[in-house]
Amino acid sequence: MKKTLLITAILLIAAVSSFAQKFAYVDSEFILENIPEYADAKAEVDELSIQWQRDIEAKFSEIDQLYKSFKAEAVLLPDDIKNKREEEIVAKEKAAKDLQKQRFGKEGDLFKRRQELIKPIQEKIYTAIESIAATDNYAVIFDKAGSVSMMYSNPRYDISEEVLDKLGYSYKSRQ
Repeated sequence: MKKTLLITAILLIAAVSSFAQKFAYVDSEFILENIPEYADAKAEVDELSIQWQRDIEAKFSEIDQLYKSFKAEAVLLPDDIKNKREEEIVAKEKAAKDLQKQRFGKEGDLFKRRQELIKPIQEKIYTAIESIAATDNYAVIFDKAGSVSMMYSNPRYDISEEVLDKLGYSYKSRQ
């Protein structure tokens, strides 16, 4: 009887543990902060953004000066010249807005450049996470830094440092 009970208990424990799923999480911000290529890519994207913003602001400043000059002279100008100057100002304003959209729009140059530089890094991270998940039998790995909200997370299940190790990067210790 005791032997049957013991075997049943062992089988029950084995069955329950076989259904247990392992979970882990990563902190993608921590991982990215410790990858030098990401810092370089981010710096390049930031510098492009600043330069393009300066260029666009210069164009709008020029348009503003043209408009102020036009307003000051408008009273003295004949209608045909007045219309021509207005059209020039409107055309320059449209060109500046088009450039702004081209550089900073939804599918603009800045977005494309960011994708070119950062997507390969994200793919390396994902591949490392996928490898760790397969090796350690994790059912789910959350990203703590993303939109997933966790009220509590046990640091024991944080595999961010393991991901950096897998990628071959050293990292700053957490505080």
